[in-house]
Amino acid sequence: MDNPILEMQKIGKRFPGVIALDAVDLQVFPGEVLALAGENGAGKSTLMKILGGVYQPDDGAVLFDGKKTSIRSVSDASANGVGFVHQELNVLDNLTVAENVYLGREPLWAGFLVDRQKLNADTEIYLKRLGLNISGKTRLSELSIAQQQMVEIAKALSLNARILIMDEPTSSLTLTETERLLEVIKELRAQGVSIIYISHRLGEIKEIADRVVVLRDGKNAGVLAREEINHDNIVKLMVGRDIDRTYHPPATIDKTSLIEVRNLQTRRYPNHSISFNVRKGEILGFAGLVGAGRSEAAQAIFGVDAPIGGTVSLDGKLIKISSARDAIKSGIYLIPEDRRNCGLILEVPIRENITLPALARYASAGLVNKEAECKVSTEYCEKLNVKAPSIETKAGNLSGGNQQKVVLAKWLSLNPKLLIFDEPTRGIDVGAKAEIYALMRSLAESGVAIVMISSDMEEILGESDRVAVMHEGRITGILERAEASEEAIMQLAVGKSEPSAVAGG
Repeated sequence: MDNPILEMQKIGKRFPGVIALDAVDLQVFPGEVLALAGENGAGKSTLMKILGGVYQPDDGAVLFDGKKTSIRSVSDASANGVGFVHQELNVLDNLTVAENVYLGREPLWAGFLVDRQKLNADTEIYLKRLGLNISGKTRLSELSIAQQQMVEIAKALSLNARILIMDEPTSSLTLTETERLLEVIKELRAQGVSIIYISHRLGEIKEIADRVVVLRDGKNAGVLAREEINHDNIVKLMVGRDIDRTYHPPATIDKTSLIEVRNLQTRRYPNHSISFNVRKGEILGFAGLVGAGRSEAAQAIFGVDAPIGGTVSLDGKLIKISSARDAIKSGIYLIPEDRRNCGLILEVPIRENITLPALARYASAGLVNKEAECKVSTEYCEKLNVKAPSIETKAGNLSGGNQQKVVLAKWLSLNPKLLIFDEPTRGIDVGAKAEIYALMRSLAESGVAIVMISSDMEEILGESDRVAVMHEGRITGILERAEASEEAIMQLAVGKSEPSAVAGG
């Protein structure tokens, strides 16, 4: 093998109360796809932010082509040929696609005016390379999360980076978009570009990685060569134990419908309607391609974007949902896809996030009883195994899996009847996924009805008791578990209807 183009030697990084990295080593060779694996909080993103110039290390050295290099900024990283596709979107939605791709590097005409014709033409090259059928003139605000993620990737490709860091790049992509991205990665590898690929989707790692470096608790846990890469080997290094991936059916099957949705119409698809029911103690999976209308249906039921038609019945009684407050009063709660922006207030402590939906419960004479807040927050953090220095830790400082648990904790404290999980394990590691799945099943066993919206086929097939499939605002079929397969779901996801879609299950 050639000499490494990048070496990170004995990298250390500390935050208040946390040792994020402890003497971590990493090598990257020319034209290889290096997968960086580990649970949330293992130090992967911190290590990459040091390489990308976002953080500076407290200890250790970074070498490019054998020469020690100081990376004090993102500009320094770019100058050394490092491009970064961040896990959280880093785009400006008031600008166009092309303006985002070339932000700060716009081609100029006459030395001071932006050459918009060249700007858009250059951007089209990378959009076509990714198979993205949108115009460079389109505003980011008009795009889905998946499309915005692809724009991030186009921006990184436009830098002609020698080393391209991809942090969970497929977390919001459809199967087709993911397949295209993996093909692009293979093309870049053939051109000599090195890729550092961070993903919790172990199937993707197995498909494209030449090596896997695993971190655990901020330290090196091991390295796997190409022939050693498989699910079990990666998981053992990540968590130090085997993970149970067996489907656990309900202990008892209750055919009683807890919630009935009839002819629900959303603003996204005003000319279409959906009908379905969710049984007590059931996990009803919602599958479909990005843009099928699943999240819009969830937001309508929760009242974030009130439905424009249809009815919702809970325990056989019609309920009116005009706002999220109405849903909360009825015991219907939503854990949103974008937990950072829609599920949490990142700058306030865990304690305040958990008690916020029902603050009046913890107040007396208009003053919040902090002792009562602490008691409830501590109880649910312990129940959900939230890993944080204390309940006063800001939500924004938590890993993705722990942020998801905090969102869940605030609703569990209110005794839910229906919980809607929108992409419950997006960007969450395999160990935390197992915990989330166990929590979902435990809630179902206690009689809570659960709707699980997911773009992860393995998740849908592994956790659902039934599967509802949507296509362009319609439910094209509702499959019993014995009928559910990847092929059956994909046929429905692209528009083939079945009679059960009319009956609503």
